[in-house]
Amino acid sequence: MSTDESPPPGDDEERYRRLLDETEYDTELGLEMGRDAQRVSAGELSELEFYRRYHDRIVEEFDIDDREIDLPDPDEADPDDVGFLDRIGSALEGVDPESDESRRSVMKKGTAAAGALAVGGWGTAQNAAGQDDGSGGAAGGGGEGEGTRWGMTINLNNCDGCLACMVACNQEHNLSRGANWMYVFAFEDEGQGDETNFLPRTCQHCTDSPCTKVCPVGARHTREEDGLVLTDYDICIGCRYCEVSCPYGVNYFQWGEPDVPESEVDDDHQIDDRGRWVGSRPPEGVMGKCTFCVDRQDGQMGEEKIGTTACEEACTMDAVHFGDLNDPESAPNQHLSQYRDGQENDRSEFPNRKEHTVSTFKLMEERGTEPNVTFVGNEPSPHAEQVEGPVAYEDMGLTDNRKEVLDEGAAATQGGESA
Repeated sequence: MSTDESPPPGDDEERYRRLLDETEYDTELGLEMGRDAQRVSAGELSELEFYRRYHDRIVEEFDIDDREIDLPDPDEADPDDVGFLDRIGSALEGVDPESDESRRSVMKKGTAAAGALAVGGWGTAQNAAGQDDGSGGAAGGGGEGEGTRWGMTINLNNCDGCLACMVACNQEHNLSRGANWMYVFAFEDEGQGDETNFLPRTCQHCTDSPCTKVCPVGARHTREEDGLVLTDYDICIGCRYCEVSCPYGVNYFQWGEPDVPESEVDDDHQIDDRGRWVGSRPPEGVMGKCTFCVDRQDGQMGEEKIGTTACEEACTMDAVHFGDLNDPESAPNQHLSQYRDGQENDRSEFPNRKEHTVSTFKLMEERGTEPNVTFVGNEPSPHAEQVEGPVAYEDMGLTDNRKEVLDEGAAATQGGESA
């Protein structure tokens, strides 16, 4: 199925090469890291080897290596790696994990041990150094089922392609025209008859996200308390490495000044409960993507908005369900459970039948990213083709590509001047 965004670097390397050539940073480094970050998620390359493979080149290019990488416990590491991990632990001693200044000043020394200060967030790095933080090390605040882990169930059988979710997302987050954090694909699939099918696609907020592994400055990160994958706009340098590492095509680079100036954006829609600028639209030259409405989850829009998203509220077809995946009573879990209960098979006569007939899937689950969005319905096959939907983007004040919007505007202005 063709999309405006691209598949992983190995599938469309030339397009991604052109994309990275538009930045001032090392194109080859970004392409190689994007491929290898996906190999890490797929279990084909260890996080430690990935870190070591690129550390020197990253420090040379960016004067910093602040990637989010999970390192093994020294007791479980290979003997050859124990010394390296011990040096990481030594580098951590006496450094305030909440201080960006102290972290970066040590990292700029350029040594492997110092560079590891940023690895995997402070909880993971401390565990690697033998200092257990008590969280269990899992995204979302501990072991499976503990803490909060925000996610979605999206029922494709209910979606009618009305694009209301896209409009609501764009309005709530003050997005520039063409930067669509929620995207609804209309497609036809030879294996699913002649009907038009729909696939609402948002950021999957992966538990094992390639995009956080490649960000040299630590702007793209996983929030420990709830597993949200966010971008710190104050830190992001626009290298676009996260864009080429993501298999889902959900990242948008903010070309030009945002349509909505910062003076018109409510502070409560920008700063999260840690004081980081992660909400609303990004500034010029910075990456943006779906945040699962982080300002709602932090209670900044009122207690009643916690556990909700703009796209879910706008959907009149009962297709989008958001909530805490660790809570069996949450909306996504309840919808999935009720739908499965309604599709139960009689297994008394046919014991080998599946437990239920309803089809559910996660996008590209085989890549090992552990996406936190589950879909109900039939998964698009490799032969699916994108088609025009029942509602035109232009009719809803939407378009597909931010850069094209700016280029068209520039062309129109130049044409007017020459006329």
